[in-house]
Amino acid sequence: MLQNSDFHVVCSFRAPLAVLITAALLGACAKPTPSATTVTTAAPAGLAELTVTNPSAFARPDSAVTVAFADLGVVGIPGSLSVWAGAREVPSQLIDSDGNGSLDSLLAMADFAAGEQQQWQVKPIPAQASVKRTAAEISQKTGGQWQGKVYQGGTFENVQSLTPPPQYTDHSEFIRYEGPGIESDRVAYRIYLDWRNGFDIFGNITGSPVLHQVGLDGYSSYHNMQPWGLDLLKVGKSLGAGGFGYWDGSAAQGVSVLKGHSATIHQSGPLFSSLSIDYHDWQIAGRTLDVRAHLSMQAGSRLLRNQLELAAPAGNAAPLDNLAIGLVKHAGTELLQGTLEVSGHQYTYLATYGKQSLNNDLLGMAVIFKRGKLQKLTADANSHVAVMELTGLAPAKVGGINSARKLDYHLLAAWQGEKNGITNQADFVSYLQQQLEILDRPIRVKISNAATKAAVSQPLTAQQALYWSQQLADAGLKLQAPHYVWGGWDFERERPTTFEYTTGLLLQAFDDLHQLAPNPAYKTAMLNMADSFVAADGSIHSYQREKFNIDSINSGNVLLRAYEQTGEVKYQKATALLRDQLKDHPKTSNGAFWHKKIYPHQVWLDGVYMGIPFLAHHNQLFNNGQGLEEAVHEFVAVRDKLRDPVTGLYFHGWDEQKQQVWANKTTGLSPEFWSRGIGWLAMAVVDTLDFIPRERSDLRAPLEQMARELAVALKAHVDPASQVWYQIPNKPGTPGNYLESSASSMFVYFYAKALNQGLIDNSYRDFTLQAYQGLLNQFVLVDANGTAHLTQMVQVAGLGFGRDGSYDYYQNEPVIRNDAKGVGPFIMAGVQVARLLQ
Repeated sequence: MLQNSDFHVVCSFRAPLAVLITAALLGACAKPTPSATTVTTAAPAGLAELTVTNPSAFARPDSAVTVAFADLGVVGIPGSLSVWAGAREVPSQLIDSDGNGSLDSLLAMADFAAGEQQQWQVKPIPAQASVKRTAAEISQKTGGQWQGKVYQGGTFENVQSLTPPPQYTDHSEFIRYEGPGIESDRVAYRIYLDWRNGFDIFGNITGSPVLHQVGLDGYSSYHNMQPWGLDLLKVGKSLGAGGFGYWDGSAAQGVSVLKGHSATIHQSGPLFSSLSIDYHDWQIAGRTLDVRAHLSMQAGSRLLRNQLELAAPAGNAAPLDNLAIGLVKHAGTELLQGTLEVSGHQYTYLATYGKQSLNNDLLGMAVIFKRGKLQKLTADANSHVAVMELTGLAPAKVGGINSARKLDYHLLAAWQGEKNGITNQADFVSYLQQQLEILDRPIRVKISNAATKAAVSQPLTAQQALYWSQQLADAGLKLQAPHYVWGGWDFERERPTTFEYTTGLLLQAFDDLHQLAPNPAYKTAMLNMADSFVAADGSIHSYQREKFNIDSINSGNVLLRAYEQTGEVKYQKATALLRDQLKDHPKTSNGAFWHKKIYPHQVWLDGVYMGIPFLAHHNQLFNNGQGLEEAVHEFVAVRDKLRDPVTGLYFHGWDEQKQQVWANKTTGLSPEFWSRGIGWLAMAVVDTLDFIPRERSDLRAPLEQMARELAVALKAHVDPASQVWYQIPNKPGTPGNYLESSASSMFVYFYAKALNQGLIDNSYRDFTLQAYQGLLNQFVLVDANGTAHLTQMVQVAGLGFGRDGSYDYYQNEPVIRNDAKGVGPFIMAGVQVARLLQ
């Protein structure tokens, strides 16, 4: 770990706050002066404060938290960082998280009680040496000579990287234990660096790293019990303990026909170790591929993470259509499978348990992967196999990014003989279930660095509200807008960009901002999106009317705005197609739109925002306001079925047939209130009222009533400490629940716009401004480059297809940053707050 070089903290920020923030950071920007004595009278100021929370209702020992240097406000690679919980130092390590050869993150590790929250401070001082609990190594012989395919004589020497010579193969006695090894203090793994590409296990009985003791005298000793443990697995021609290959339709083909391998040790640290293996010119399925496996382990964990990346095939060959991962088949073991009835973002597993170790005792093995990437579970003569879909881009470059295809999964082994090991199948299954939740719910981390604190503490004015909307919009111009066009790539969904709600949501926010603070770049981004999707005849690329997906309607708002601003007839024709869908879109018996054809008889709160503001705007623009009754009726029908009269909150969904697994058999309602779902509804109320004339009080009255009711209900469920809202708004103290930025942004937008429209009285003004400040305090992060990020937003949530609507389901969906579903409403909220303050 580097501990003596200079460290640098971000000391500037974009106007108009640069002078104030620079002044606030002067202390942090000074180079620390070494003390002549070890005695200090005061601890140095921290670079950042971390609020870290265990989101599980069970204890999580040895939990790792990883934070990028830039998020801490650190420019480049710091010389010294340490983590403190009050006066207690938290073990930490600077790590290279992606294996690119450069340190990029700080990893800290602590034990957490169930639901426990800890406050940490990151300081620019050296960390105390941690007990070594992980290792990675590769060792070759030197001082001998090759005799055919066997290396005779010599002694083993650890090296940083190794490319075996062409004659090298299995049992060549050139590489100690035949490949690189990686371990925690629980278990060690080795990967054969030859045609077998097997993943094997070294059982550890000591509770400390052992690889440095293994195979020093050749192959034979570690097949019998040693003071450190022994080799556990007979791999043969199988995938071993979580290896990978290609499923050809009948068998898993290993990475065996190739030009050669190279192995590189990236880190062998106290808390984190990693290595990579490069497979050169793998010949498979008529293609030639380069593959990199980046393997990493953390202290206290049995999990080995394998991040695979496949280079695009040469020429015009189609990319590889799968990778097979799996486990060796052994007689007398039981095959175990995790449930597939979960969200595509959640993890599940394929596992075996039984007397399958070479020591003839109990061993459990598993591969753990995201449900949505699984094509099928199958087997061949040697292995149990999970056939996996690859993530990545089409063969051509998209946006200048190479077309690598990827798979990220974990493998693990739990041996009866390890120190405090698992000794029965029931405990192994319970352990696997906990590992799934740990992967689905990483430790929640809120970061507050010096630059962020200085920036968000400025007095709230109209200019400040616009400033923050501009910061997030400017980031979106670089991160998302260039790809939100026909032919672009949706990085959040890892698929080609299509005409759907997220594509248009951010561009609508840009247009809102442009109307109050004109910037040609915002207008150009919106019109580029519209022009790319709409052909000259008014047809819309990727739009499929027959799916009756109400999510597809929302981006029609961009087309309506484009028509108003340009007068181009093609936009009028395109919006007519969307309006025509709504004429035939299936409805429930009380007249509410189905969410999608594939979700029959179901109404979701999301769908009200997706379709109804467009419907009202289109009727106003092209139908002289006729037909607005249909738009209003949607709100009446939703309020009648989905509103809870006790809390005033709305349930996420309603199944009229009461047949869905998530639906209450009496009411048809989903079991929980989901904040973003309510946020979609709240935004839909105020947006739809934009297009209902003031004189039509009969039509406005139901929506105005809903606005007043929502204002009361949402205020009652705000978190009083932060002035923002939880993912599940009525369960603030339940383990796993977290303050969520997209819904909180939507609620602030609703309040500010309702005040601006005169829908709610002025008594909500101070509350609205406090809630907007809460957005800044809780969710905005300014990194070392001066870029603003919106953090703590749920990636997605829905109902059905493995999504049971339970509390745990909503907590297990990924929490990300900078997604359009949060950034768009945040920008819109800032615009409305600026109008309120003008």
